[in-house]
Amino acid sequence: MIPRYAPPEIAAIFSDESRLQGWLNVELLACEGWTTVGRIPTSALAALRTARIDPDRIAELEAEQGHDVAAFVAAVQETVGEAGRFLHLGLTSSDVVDTALGKQLRDAAVVIDRDAGLLEAALVEQAERHRLTVMIGRTHGVHAEPITLGVKLANFVDEVRRARRRLAAATADVAVGKLTGAVGTHASVPPEVEEHVCRGLGLEVAQVTTQVVARDRHAAFVCALALLGAVLERLATTVRLLQITEVGEAEEPFSERQKGSSAMPHKRNPVLCERICGLARTIRGYAATAMENVALWHERDISHSSAERVILPDACALTDHILRLSTRIVAGLNVDAARMRENLERDGGIVFSQAVMTALVTEAGWPRERAYRAVQALTARARAGEGGFRDLVRADADISAALSSASLARCFSVDAYTASVDETYRRLGLATTPRGSGAASPPHRVEAVARGAA
Repeated sequence: MIPRYAPPEIAAIFSDESRLQGWLNVELLACEGWTTVGRIPTSALAALRTARIDPDRIAELEAEQGHDVAAFVAAVQETVGEAGRFLHLGLTSSDVVDTALGKQLRDAAVVIDRDAGLLEAALVEQAERHRLTVMIGRTHGVHAEPITLGVKLANFVDEVRRARRRLAAATADVAVGKLTGAVGTHASVPPEVEEHVCRGLGLEVAQVTTQVVARDRHAAFVCALALLGAVLERLATTVRLLQITEVGEAEEPFSERQKGSSAMPHKRNPVLCERICGLARTIRGYAATAMENVALWHERDISHSSAERVILPDACALTDHILRLSTRIVAGLNVDAARMRENLERDGGIVFSQAVMTALVTEAGWPRERAYRAVQALTARARAGEGGFRDLVRADADISAALSSASLARCFSVDAYTASVDETYRRLGLATTPRGSGAASPPHRVEAVARGAA
């Protein structure tokens, strides 16, 4: 993990110290389990529980033996004397590594989901604040029809909630342990010992395994992170597009002493949003690698191991990092409502063209093709600078004869575009009147996975 992009809590979960301690926890719980079935004398447990981790000795033995878990076991055995012979009894390396990894991923997911909840809360607050902040909606990057900034942000509330549900489901699948021996048959370690270890770590027991926990679980977990990253990238891209100089409707926060460019003092670049976009792409790349890791040979090969040492810690770290950036951006979003109105009125209300056409069809009884072409011609004149669209419509003799002044006024009102906002907000559990941050999140959280397994 690159420290620049590794939140301290995630870095601690995947540190070498944490990894080795996780392995030791599995080993000691396994010894306890063996004691309950009578294979290790109770008297040996006291000595085993004094086991220590010596990273330097482990590194020395690994250089000699070429096997990290074997070196770990040998180094720990040296610290407990004669009782060390019971350490790693009946286990294979993956029993230790995969079980400890399940807990690491579960712990990381709890942090990620917590921070996703903070982003969701920030989005809810801004969506409620800007429920009726009218702006132009865009399709293909081109002005379409009016929308509100609140509805635009409410879409992201919904997306983040779905991403959290996916993460919770994937976490439940990956938060498992296994102690099934060399090919998954429990020939060298009974299910009772496996169950004791998993209970002690708050993990579910994988129902069936090869020598390893099946990697579709890990692939689903990384894909859930990648999808969350894609949601954050869409959010960041939206802010980037709104921050373009010619648009100027919103921008990410920019501190008083911040520099946007080493050369141009006027620059205020969307650098946080651009970082999110770049790192989201990296996480998607990790998802591809995680899926490649699913098809291992028979009961296990080691092709997944080296890749996972990179992609699993990094995917968790990068996801949490861009979550925190996203919350910072949303909470500190600078909104220019006046510029939004200005852009909405570009070409004299041209974005109300559908409303005029519809009125000609439904109220005046014009054929749709006639109405479409008549309105289209007026929009072309407005774009050419012959006048504002609203004025051109009112000056058109045929349209003025077909529609009343009141009807034309309704065509150019934003009321129709905001009339259903409250219903959308009710569906999402958001406030329909201006107030503070809104409704509680749905009860589908990674923390529940951890509690349920404990």
